[in-house]
Amino acid sequence: MNPAGNETYRAMNTYTKLMRAAESVTSRVHRVLAEPKLTISQFGVLEALYHKGPLCQRDIASKILKSTGNITLVIDNLEKQNLVRRERDNKDRRYLTIYLTESGTDLIAKVFTDVEAAIVTEMASLNDNEQELLGQLCKKLGMKGVS
Repeated sequence: MNPAGNETYRAMNTYTKLMRAAESVTSRVHRVLAEPKLTISQFGVLEALYHKGPLCQRDIASKILKSTGNITLVIDNLEKQNLVRRERDNKDRRYLTIYLTESGTDLIAKVFTDVEAAIVTEMASLNDNEQELLGQLCKKLGMKGVS
């Protein structure tokens, strides 16, 4: 059913295209995570720490849009690989700060460069104006309902 001007059809069709494009681009960009055996969530944690410095788990969860429970497991696995370390606050033992280790810093520096290059390659299918417009539209859509 494709009635011209049908608000529901247009919204559903646009949403489907948005989600398919996002999944497709994300899948291609994150292929570079296969060799270092990182999940998308692990990459997100390492990238947040790389660019923001040491953070508590709650802040990491907020930055990469994951639950705090999920982040605990992700950080557990990164810690087992010696890519991050947890440090308890001396004043409040409940508060943990997460730091990149030297191995973690070396890995994310290389992997981030690879991801960045993959993103540039993906976005090259759009010209400069199209990239700007897409960015503006995504921001507008993402900010809907945010006060």
